Amino acid sequence: MSSVITPTIDVHLSGSDLRRALEHDVRAGLTSRPKQIPPVYFYDDRGSRLFDQITRLPEYYPTRAERSILDAHAKDIVSASLADVLVELGAGTCHKSRLLLDAMQSTGRLRRFVPLDVSDTTLWEAAIALSQEYPGLEVNAVVGDFHRHLGHLPIDGTRLFAFLGGTIGNLDPEERRGFFTDLGEAMASDDRLLLGTDLVKDSARLVNAYDDAAGVTAEFNRNVLHVLNRELGADFDPARFEHVARWNEDDHRIEMWLRSSEEQHIHVADLDLDVEFAAGEEMLTEISTKFSPGPLAAELGGYGLVVESMWPSEGDEFLLTLARRA
Repeated sequence: MSSVITPTIDVHLSGSDLRRALEHDVRAGLTSRPKQIPPVYFYDDRGSRLFDQITRLPEYYPTRAERSILDAHAKDIVSASLADVLVELGAGTCHKSRLLLDAMQSTGRLRRFVPLDVSDTTLWEAAIALSQEYPGLEVNAVVGDFHRHLGHLPIDGTRLFAFLGGTIGNLDPEERRGFFTDLGEAMASDDRLLLGTDLVKDSARLVNAYDDAAGVTAEFNRNVLHVLNRELGADFDPARFEHVARWNEDDHRIEMWLRSSEEQHIHVADLDLDVEFAAGEEMLTEISTKFSPGPLAAELGGYGLVVESMWPSEGDEFLLTLARRA
């Protein structure tokens, strides 16, 4: 019987790095036109709890749809990849990792798990739990940013890079180009990418997923203002901002905005920054691009990635794609 292997953690992102990024992003975003705040700042403890609630809402199909594909095809995915190392980008609590780890373990090839995320506390807790759940598994957690630290990941073994949850849709085209370029440089010829993408569908279905009847997504959207108040000494009144979700047909994406219900003045103490909002002015807080299989394969091909297999969910709502370097 295999023994428990103590997990390790490599830290490439410090608290001061995160603080500098926050200050830069908020200053740049609040002084741009239109104003915008990156969605990464939704996710403090409260925001993470709210998002967990969102994934359980009847309107929010992506989590269930992706899980259904993994339930049905995890063994097909790992058999096609021939990997003995699973690398999960933006791993969080590693809940979905277990389906792939189980499938890899069933093939007898599972050797190492490398979860990457910006939160050292969440990552370490998940690493400890997984090392105990999977005796004999090497867990090498990496605290880092997938925009900056893909080249710092362990390179031994045959790796399956999992980027799930439709997170790729939160990146604009320029950010996607940078991500896929960096990933292509980090991947070896026998490595594989497993990419989760939400698919284009009826716009009402899409909007409802981001504007639920219970108002949980609205509270999640406004949570970014609570984060700025706490972390940067801002004086936003979240009640004076309305949640807006709309479908952008030209760019094939859902956009979430916060609309100022009245003219107001905001002071961000830690940045010594004063910001004016006009009545009705909107601030962009998230994009979520939706894809179609053909154009997605073409986009990946433009980054030097060749699609090997695609697995859609029932009703063609979500898609998992396996790709390799050309």
